Amino acid sequence: ATLVLLLSMLSLAAGGKLLVVPVDGSHWLSMQEVLDSLKEKGHEIVVVAPEISLYIKPTNNFVMKMFPVPFTQEELDYTFWRTSQDVFAEGSFLERIVKTYEGVKNTSAMFLSTCTHLLYNKELVRYLEESKFDAVYTDPLLPCGQILAEHLSVPSVLFLQQMPCGLEFEATQCPNPPSYVPRAFTDLTDHMNFFQRVKNLIFDIPNYFLCDFVFQPYAKLASEFLQRDVTVPDLLRKASIWLMKLDFVLHYPRPLMPNMILVSGVNCAHKKLTQ
Repeated sequence: ATLVLLLSMLSLAAGGKLLVVPVDGSHWLSMQEVLDSLKEKGHEIVVVAPEISLYIKPTNNFVMKMFPVPFTQEELDYTFWRTSQDVFAEGSFLERIVKTYEGVKNTSAMFLSTCTHLLYNKELVRYLEESKFDAVYTDPLLPCGQILAEHLSVPSVLFLQQMPCGLEFEATQCPNPPSYVPRAFTDLTDHMNFFQRVKNLIFDIPNYFLCDFVFQPYAKLASEFLQRDVTVPDLLRKASIWLMKLDFVLHYPRPLMPNMILVSGVNCAHKKLTQ
């Protein structure tokens, strides 16, 4: 009787089938570390990625499903290089905003093209529909994975550090008061006087325009693909778990919701320390 009970429990311990829709660059490097651990635990992992990428390359650890995109490796390399240069550029707040806008415009066009060619790759989408995945694991900086999760009607796990415009707060209904949570480019802490709070609020205003510029095309794409009107926050609200690459040692304390879990350290290189 004990043996029969133990054998019946094997199905509960079996690994799941995970669809992974990553974002290229450093986002993939930290996500890959998590996937390696999941693979060791017996989960079946299918990664969907464009044929042209920086770091997402075929590997024996995962099933890789590659799809064609309408840009070259040289164009991709230059776009990422230009963006990395702008991050460290000095200047006034207005200059930094303009450079950020231009960089986001270029990378967003490339990411949107990638997502479009994935969703309208009929052969690949048919394969995903027939594969019966248990969950989608994706980086919400590119909402393509969340669109697929909605199309496949499976739960999703989001892996991120932060999103433009604080969309993670809107999607999870998490408090994000400008009197407490510092905004990007302000150089403020979580302890602000009245004038610093006013500054923090003013710096938050451009986010509304930037966010609409970046994510509105994805809302249009999702609405066409899913054949119903949806917004990006609508898609993100469906996420089951938010794995946040944050640590209150390096980031200021802020409110979190129950499904927002801190997993700091996964994006750090593991090196053996000397004596």
